[in-house]
Amino acid sequence: MTEAAMTDAEETFPYQRQCPFTPPKQYAEMMAEDVSQVTLTGSGLRIWTITGYHTIRQILTDPRISASRKHDNFPFYFIAPPEFRTETSFIGYDNPEHTQTRRKAAVTFTTRQVKRMRGRIEEIVNEYIDKLLTMTPPVDFHREFSLAVPMTVICELLGIPQDEHDFFIKHGTCLLGGHSTPEQRQAAIVEVNAYVDQLITIKEREPGDDLLSRAMAEYAASGEEYTRRDLFNMIRLLMNGGHETTASMLSLGTAALLENPDELAKLLADPEGMIEPAVEELVRIATIGDTAIPRVALEDIEIAGKTIKAGDGILCLGLAGNRDPEMFPEPEKLILERGTRKHLGFGYGLHHCIGADLARLEMQIVWTTLFQRIPSLRLAKPFLEIPRKEGAVIYGLWELPVVWDEVN
Repeated sequence: MTEAAMTDAEETFPYQRQCPFTPPKQYAEMMAEDVSQVTLTGSGLRIWTITGYHTIRQILTDPRISASRKHDNFPFYFIAPPEFRTETSFIGYDNPEHTQTRRKAAVTFTTRQVKRMRGRIEEIVNEYIDKLLTMTPPVDFHREFSLAVPMTVICELLGIPQDEHDFFIKHGTCLLGGHSTPEQRQAAIVEVNAYVDQLITIKEREPGDDLLSRAMAEYAASGEEYTRRDLFNMIRLLMNGGHETTASMLSLGTAALLENPDELAKLLADPEGMIEPAVEELVRIATIGDTAIPRVALEDIEIAGKTIKAGDGILCLGLAGNRDPEMFPEPEKLILERGTRKHLGFGYGLHHCIGADLARLEMQIVWTTLFQRIPSLRLAKPFLEIPRKEGAVIYGLWELPVVWDEVN
C-alpha cells in the first residue's frame, strides 16, 4: 500500500464524495480489494466494507447476515442513542419477524395501489409547479419543490394533516442528516413518537382510507395483535423514508439533468419512451443510500479471500456497487438509455425498498412534467458550490437554487 493510500486508510469513514455523482477517492482502492476494513467516525468501530456489485448481492441474500440493530457491533457511523437500536421497524428485523411486520405496510405499496395514485400525484406535482411559477427566482427548488412533493404524497398516504410538513421535515433532517447529536436524535424520536401516538388514537376512533388505518385493519383481519410500538416504528420509517429519500433524488436528479443537457434533450425528445430507464439511471448515478445498508455477521464468513468474523459489522457500499464496470460499462457517465432495475439504488433482497415503485412513479411524473412546463429551468450558481449532505444517512443537497425565464 502506498503512503498516500495508508493516509487515506487512517481517515475515518464515511468519506466525502469528490462531487455528488463521483465516489470518494478512497473507494478506488477499496473497490480493487472488494472486501476491506474501515474505522467509523464517532464510534471508532472497525468494520468491513463490501464494494463489488455481485459480492453485495451475495451478502444481502446470505442468511448468516443480520440486519438487526441490536448487535453490539452494528455499524452506526455516528453516535446513536439507544432508541436507534431498539426503536426500529422491519428495516432492522430479520426473518420471520421482518416478513410478518412488513406485510402490514405492503398492502399499500402493491403495484395496483401505486398505479391508482398516479392521477393524484400528477395533481400534486402541477400544484407545486404552479406555486414555483408565482415566485421570483432564484428559488430554492429543494425546499419549495423536492421536499414538498413527496411530503404531500406521504402525508396523504398515511392520513397525516398537510399542515404538519415542517414538523416532519425538521425531524427527518435531525434523524437522517448525519450532523445531529445523540441528544438531538433522541429528542426527535420522543417528539415524533408523541405525535404518532396521538395519530394512532385518532385512527382507532375514526379510521380512514390511509395506510395506517389499513395496517391496523390488516392486523385485525389476521387475528394478530399489534402494539403501538410496532406502529410507531412503521410510521416513523415510512415518514422519513417516504419523503427524505425521494426529495434527495428529485433535487440530485434534476441537477444531474441540468448538468447533462445532451441527456436531458434525449428525455425531452421522447419522454414516454425514455422516462423509465432515465429514472433508473439517475437513481444509479446518485445512489443516495450509499451507506444505508448496514449488516452484522452471525457466524464466520469467508468472502473474497477474507474472513469476516461472527459479530463483525458490515457496510455494503451501494455507490461502489453501482460503479462496478463489470456490471455498468463507463459507470461514471450518465447514460439515460442504459437504465436498468438491476442497480442497487433501492437495495436488494429481503430488505429491498418497500416504497420503490411509489418513488419511481413520483420521479417519472416530476421529470416528464417539470421541464415541459419550465423549459428554461437552470441552476442559479455552479453545481459544485451547492452545499451537500456529506456524512448523512441519506445523501443529498441542502439546497438547489434555480432560476428560469418568464413562462407564458
